[in-house]
Amino acid sequence: MRAMVFDGTSPRLVERDLPDPVLDTGKLMIDVHACGVCRTDLHVVDGELTQPKLPLVPGHEIVGIVTAVGVGVTDFVPGDRVGVPWLGHTCGHCRYCGAGRENLCDAPSFTGYTLDGGYAERVAADSRYCLHLPPRYSDIEAAPLMCAGLIGYRTLAMAGDAERIGIYGFGAAAHIVAQVARHQGRSVYAFTRPGDAAAQQLALDLKAQWAGGSDETPPDELDAALIFAPSGALVPAALKAVRKGGIVVCGGIHMSDIPSFPYALLWGERRVASVANLTREDGREFMKLAGQFHLEMRTTAYPLADANRALDDLRAGRVTGAAVLKVR
Repeated sequence: MRAMVFDGTSPRLVERDLPDPVLDTGKLMIDVHACGVCRTDLHVVDGELTQPKLPLVPGHEIVGIVTAVGVGVTDFVPGDRVGVPWLGHTCGHCRYCGAGRENLCDAPSFTGYTLDGGYAERVAADSRYCLHLPPRYSDIEAAPLMCAGLIGYRTLAMAGDAERIGIYGFGAAAHIVAQVARHQGRSVYAFTRPGDAAAQQLALDLKAQWAGGSDETPPDELDAALIFAPSGALVPAALKAVRKGGIVVCGGIHMSDIPSFPYALLWGERRVASVANLTREDGREFMKLAGQFHLEMRTTAYPLADANRALDDLRAGRVTGAAVLKVR
């Protein structure tokens, strides 16, 4: 099978022919149709997330068709369309798994990081962590739901019942979660890179109340701020924008250092929290929600062989919405 491989020596992926993955007990063999290109993939190939499996096939926003099932699989049959997210396996017996917090598992495995992912024509995945997909989305549209959508959904949930939601970094996750927030009757305030007119227009097209640069002050005080950009400097900026009792939720897996800031920004029972990974229940809940109304997915598609160009465009901020590799 064709695959784009990260060997750890360079952020550039190499196209290779690899043997098909092995279909073990409990797994699905999947023909990959599309795979989203996530900022986490950048953190892996740029060395910001250490100790990946090497060599590695990246990609954890996978959409494909089941071609075979391993012994013990009961939830999927050949021909099913399936989504494979970031969370690929958990131990099931640590204190976090036992408390229903498998996203914090002490011994997890992650698709496209410690397990081979979807920058390939074929992948094998643990069926227990795979998801049935809403039929209303094409393969290209469904791919970003597997991480940008799921992590955005968990990040929004951590904001509780906040009504005025500020979103910092208006990319793949933000453009999905903004629509979820609007569907729930909340007001959205979008913060982009200063001068990024395309991202600001996208936010307004998706019914944001306001859109501006991350260096600007919103017209209204926020109840919560969600940060998807990997910039620690946005944390004090967001704290400054939220009301007393408000929360700032950091939705990324990696962020640059947070600079020091006056205690006055935190005072007033403001809180800072982070989102770590996802649970299978998050996946099931979000797929159900995504099937109830149509999320407008803004995507840019690339051939599998152009994975490096997709990563370069994401790194440089040239992608509006989500980048997706079209594999088949």
